[in-house]
Amino acid sequence: MKKKFLSNLILVLVLNIVIKPFYILGIDAEILKITEQNSPGSYGTYFSLLSLAFIFNIILDMGVNNFNTRNIAQNNQLLQKHFSKIFSLKLILSIFYISVLFIVGLIFNFSFQEMKWLIIIGFNQILVALILFIRSNMSALLLFKKDSVLSVTDRLILIFFCGYFIWSIGDDSIITIDFFILSQTIAYLITLIAGFLLLVKHSKFPKLKWDQLFFKMIVKKSLPYALLIFLMSVYYYSDVVMVERIRGNIEVANYAHGYRFFMAFNMLGYLFAGLLLPIFSKLIKEKKSVVPVSWLSFKLIYFFALIICVTVWTYKVEIIHWRYEINGSLLLHSSETFGWLIISFIAVSCNYIFGTLLTAKGSMKQLNILAVFGILINISLNLLLIPDKGSSGAAFASAFTQFFILAFQIALCYKIFNFKSSLLYIIQISSFSLLFIILVYTIENNLNINWLEKIVLNIIGGGIIGLFLKVVNWKQFYNLIKHDKSS
Repeated sequence: MKKKFLSNLILVLVLNIVIKPFYILGIDAEILKITEQNSPGSYGTYFSLLSLAFIFNIILDMGVNNFNTRNIAQNNQLLQKHFSKIFSLKLILSIFYISVLFIVGLIFNFSFQEMKWLIIIGFNQILVALILFIRSNMSALLLFKKDSVLSVTDRLILIFFCGYFIWSIGDDSIITIDFFILSQTIAYLITLIAGFLLLVKHSKFPKLKWDQLFFKMIVKKSLPYALLIFLMSVYYYSDVVMVERIRGNIEVANYAHGYRFFMAFNMLGYLFAGLLLPIFSKLIKEKKSVVPVSWLSFKLIYFFALIICVTVWTYKVEIIHWRYEINGSLLLHSSETFGWLIISFIAVSCNYIFGTLLTAKGSMKQLNILAVFGILINISLNLLLIPDKGSSGAAFASAFTQFFILAFQIALCYKIFNFKSSLLYIIQISSFSLLFIILVYTIENNLNINWLEKIVLNIIGGGIIGLFLKVVNWKQFYNLIKHDKSS
């Protein structure tokens, strides 16, 4: 199992680290830059509406994807039986989802344009939900290569389509929020069709089937997962909506400047979670220890997260100026927001490991209680900080909440899985953290070179320190691949 995890992780990283960050920082960030120059606040409005749609995304899923991944991973034969029924349930939930968004838009008294954007964004989220359902089946069947290719298809389409209009046509008047949203619609439709064609080789083509008893059963079993996803969505995305409601859409754009980078880096943890859920599920069912894969994953993700966090935080002002060409107080404010977001990146990355492990175990009650506390902390801090600090206050609230969640998730894993503290691991991670911070400080204050060259030296130096301290132990990885007979 560890062999399968490591071998497929390489493919996933190659595909996603190249394509998705390029889309986020090359296409999405460029559209943010252009639309805010041509129509200040328009991207902020879009970003707020997108976050609002994310909060209610649970209606599209009801926890079915996590349940389906876990269930099919443990019982592959159920794919043929359940696929059409769950697909039909997804369509019913989609109608309910759009209705809820429409009602929320009326309650918030959105303008015609805002309502139009919200509905199209909602339709796009329906397409994404269907794509994720297809991918959950591929992941459960351990078809990681097909899943990996499908995971980047929509972004690859958007890169070529939007990139053509941004760089080949060169007419900024074409680049509007309407153009951007509809481009996503086209990309998601093509990806959905491709996903169906890939999956029907392993299952019959879905037919609409009304099975009320099955729907009740699957939703009832999925409710704990659904509640967790909803609660997590609230403290993940409510900050953007609150910033827009309290300080306006231009302030949201300041938040988005750094958030684009955060999302690009966040792909790393998200990929780990997608791979680990079915693997943890199988290990738990077979009563095998999850500790080796857990520590392997944690050390890997912490290694990358710390290098990214410390390096980017040190040069946050230069990075924001380079990407968006903004200056003065706006640059400093966006950079401060970016700094807190990138600090939260460490906690978010590690949460993917421990949260996925607890989800695979089915420890939903504990996770839901923890998420409730996360919401209370996040919303309270946002209400306190946003009126004065704006986007930077929201980013600080997010960082504080994520580290709170991480601390208690680790504690739960120690209790449930009988993790034992390893003095060697503690020394490795602590030494790596200290030495890398010293390295970055030394390079920043003693070398008279530009900031891009300093970033390169930081990455190389961090890699050397990690290898020397065996935080990243390639020999261990090689032995796992060579000798593991569990897959």
